Amino acid sequence: MTPILLAIACLLAVTLGYGGLCAASPFGACRTCHGWGFEMKTDRKGRLKRGKDCRRCHATGKRIRVGRWLYNRWARIYRAGTDTPRPEGFR
Repeated sequence: MTPILLAIACLLAVTLGYGGLCAASPFGACRTCHGWGFEMKTDRKGRLKRGKDCRRCHATGKRIRVGRWLYNRWARIYRAGTDTPRPEGFR
């Protein structure tokens, strides 16, 4: 197998794998709070303590994946562009 075919096969496998992941699980852990929903702080004794709510995920711990966001955007634009109005008198 030539290196170019191997690279194409690897890229195709990664793309299809990520597409499947986005279809099966459209939400992933927030990259800022690592899925906790809040920031961890330490008090003066060094003990961990809950901090402020995460502003990025609004304290849910979940964010929509980039691939799913792109698919949702594409589908919204496609539906808006192919929407045909109903003719007069048609219910």
